[in-house]
Amino acid sequence: MSRSLVLPALGAALVLASAPAHADIFSARAEIHGGGAGGVGIGGDQKDAAYFKNAPHGAYGALIGAQILIADAYIEHTQFTNGNRITTWTQFALGMRIDMKLGGGPALEKGGPARKPTGYFEFGIHAAFGLGTGQQVDPPLDNAQITDKGFLLEARVGFGKRLGHGLRLGVTIPVSGGYFFKSGNGATVNMLSTHYQGIEASALLTLGMQLGAL
Repeated sequence: MSRSLVLPALGAALVLASAPAHADIFSARAEIHGGGAGGVGIGGDQKDAAYFKNAPHGAYGALIGAQILIADAYIEHTQFTNGNRITTWTQFALGMRIDMKLGGGPALEKGGPARKPTGYFEFGIHAAFGLGTGQQVDPPLDNAQITDKGFLLEARVGFGKRLGHGLRLGVTIPVSGGYFFKSGNGATVNMLSTHYQGIEASALLTLGMQLGAL
């Protein structure tokens, strides 16, 4: 993973660790992830050029999010690669998320402490806006580097093990579909020939820190 991606994610985790948490209302999280992804265009003039259909299938990235009760927002940056080519997708999402403890139970010995939960399960539904580039970003990012934009509806399921001190190791499976627009080269939103619809799914191994409600 590139230094430009890892250092912000680790910095965010340190900020979360030093911030006071209001356990009954607010939680915050940061994670790094890696795995596989794929997608397909299902309609529109540009369905054969759909971003997730043509992006490489190896995925790695980072996510930062915050939650109040069940209202949730996150920013996620993912890079897709096959070893020779890199594309990027950055997503801003708002929705709802439920995060539950798993495991735990009564004390092993009479009078002893109750066993702490050892796992977790999460489920979220989000509306999102995303920006894709057909190549590695050459900072600073400008509109000329953006090849695709889209509005999506995403369902996200995750589960895994609680490692203690807010650390969690698990698997996340996001599935999304949306309405997309090709960008650049004189393309404009009102040009229907640049529009398409597509779906995408990923399976990601995640290492993260969550502090607050859990």
